[in-house]
Amino acid sequence: MSLADFAGLFLSFLARLITGTQGHWKGCPPTAEQRIYFANHQSHFDWVLIWAALPRELRAQTRPIAARDYWTSSPFKQWLTQDVFNAIFVSRTRSNPDEDPLEPLVEALSHGDSLVIFPEGTRSSKGDPQPFKAGLYHLAEQFPDVQLIPTWIDNVQRVMPKGEVVPVPILCTVTFGEPMQIEPGEDKRAFLERARAAVMAQRPVQERAT
Repeated sequence: MSLADFAGLFLSFLARLITGTQGHWKGCPPTAEQRIYFANHQSHFDWVLIWAALPRELRAQTRPIAARDYWTSSPFKQWLTQDVFNAIFVSRTRSNPDEDPLEPLVEALSHGDSLVIFPEGTRSSKGDPQPFKAGLYHLAEQFPDVQLIPTWIDNVQRVMPKGEVVPVPILCTVTFGEPMQIEPGEDKRAFLERARAAVMAQRPVQERAT
């Protein structure tokens, strides 16, 4: 077993130890179909929780998206995201007008990988997700056979608040909803609003009531 493999198993164990991470497969089973898991985004810990909630056999083919500027800012961060989690680095700003920020995601999907993405594009401390950016729509257009799985991560903002580096033990859940696709004739705005609503629909009932 390589150091990266061992680190992955240890971090999965640690995430479950700290958060008691539970994966609730509410709308789909945890099968090895190619998927795009799209979720609310409240912490740098988000994709670690989704990764830990997946069965071990699905992790190797499921790649999170990581902001290049943040996750390559130190050799350790880059090793963690690149070697342990097999993340795909994306740029939050374009270096030139012709650069396509979706290109590495399209390449990964073309190779059969599944993805974990956060369509808000940035973290939010609010309860409801911010409006979704267009990337999810364009990926869904190009890969209509890839399942889109709305995913809600609950309580993670209390585990790793923005600006903090030490996690706090709090029970977290990751809920995976029913697959969705673009409807015939559906425009970008309508699809993104529907996708956002699908993510919010996975929130625990008690949280929606507050």
